[in-house]
Amino acid sequence: MMQLSSETRDVLKNFSTINQNLLVKSGNTINTMSAMRNIVAKATIPDTFSDEFAIYDLNEFLSALSLFKSPTLDFAAQSVKLNEEGGGSSLNYFFSDPSVVTTPKTEIQMPSVDVEFVFTQDTFNQIQKASAVLGVPDVVLKGVAGGDINLTVTDRKNETSNDFAIKVGENSPAADFTHYFKVENLKLLSGDYKVEVSSKGISRFTNMTKPIEYFIALEAS
Repeated sequence: MMQLSSETRDVLKNFSTINQNLLVKSGNTINTMSAMRNIVAKATIPDTFSDEFAIYDLNEFLSALSLFKSPTLDFAAQSVKLNEEGGGSSLNYFFSDPSVVTTPKTEIQMPSVDVEFVFTQDTFNQIQKASAVLGVPDVVLKGVAGGDINLTVTDRKNETSNDFAIKVGENSPAADFTHYFKVENLKLLSGDYKVEVSSKGISRFTNMTKPIEYFIALEAS
């Protein structure tokens, strides 16, 4: 029998925005992958699970937890029993067949890194707000040799799109580069991130204070 820490709940809530499915393996590391396979996330949590289990609808499971003020979890082979600490109410929640859950099969190895910068929570908030205000879906990471590194929120399909740019670093003495993201793929737990970008088409966002990282595919140029 165990209780989930607030940190674990935060990770689960974040992972539910990436994929409603979740396969939890024994131990204290959990990972997820989007249905499009363009986002992979991995987190080390304070809680340790003794057995593997699969959840088909993570939002439903989190909602079930919210029915209790202080739930304890008692795991069985095919389900977990949620109990109110001290008694009074309970719920039996059945696991999914692991074969129907989308999950990373192998560890991602980050290729050679071409660009690094720090992506703060404030920058993230500005990117999201600008995308909503301007109604545009894209983020362009651009650097000019000897100049600055900027993130620009825009619509790549519209040459007259309004755009919003924010400086995130300096590019000297590296070569010019341009990389593309979708705002909707930046499904990050709150915090500041070290970002590494490879011209091989992938990026890694590593939280600077929490043990969680995301691999996010770049969009085609």
